[in-house]
Amino acid sequence: MIIKNAELETVCGITSSLPSHDQPEFAFAGKSNVGKSSLINALMNRKSLARTSSQPGKTQTINFYHINDQLYFVDLPGYGYTKTAVVVKEKWGTMVERYLHKSSVLKCVFLLIDIRHEPSENDKTMYEWIIYNGFHPVVIATKMDKLKRSQVEKQVKLLRTGLGMEKEDILIPFSAETKQGREEIWELIEKIILN
Repeated sequence: MIIKNAELETVCGITSSLPSHDQPEFAFAGKSNVGKSSLINALMNRKSLARTSSQPGKTQTINFYHINDQLYFVDLPGYGYTKTAVVVKEKWGTMVERYLHKSSVLKCVFLLIDIRHEPSENDKTMYEWIIYNGFHPVVIATKMDKLKRSQVEKQVKLLRTGLGMEKEDILIPFSAETKQGREEIWELIEKIILN
């Protein structure tokens, strides 16, 4: 997809009401520091529209990016950051759950997991929780450039097994550095929009 325009349109906090529109939404979930902002920027061909941070747990809102006036990327708050207070974590959970239940135009949830590590308990819980909420998460294995090419297949297998993915479930290895996986993600998004 050629990105003609992309902008951060709405930021929703814990008490905000969710925006209402009829264009398809694609949500991005993942642990703090997994590279969510880097992925969103790479997909939008922007350097810093989605703010990247060296501090995990920075995104505490749901951010809606409007792309080409035809679809939305929805950046969900990162989970699993240990320094975050329990009360805040619970509010995040409530906020994300409310979004998953209320959005009538959410087409797909992308779950980002660091390809270098086995899925954490938080990753597994999030994967199951997305399924429980009625969606089939597409797993994006980030930070692929940090591995040797020969290690990729082994790590992909480790992620698929660790999450209990079915054969037909989609996992896309991705690198924000080399942009590998970008086209595959866009092809999937375009296919979902057309269906």
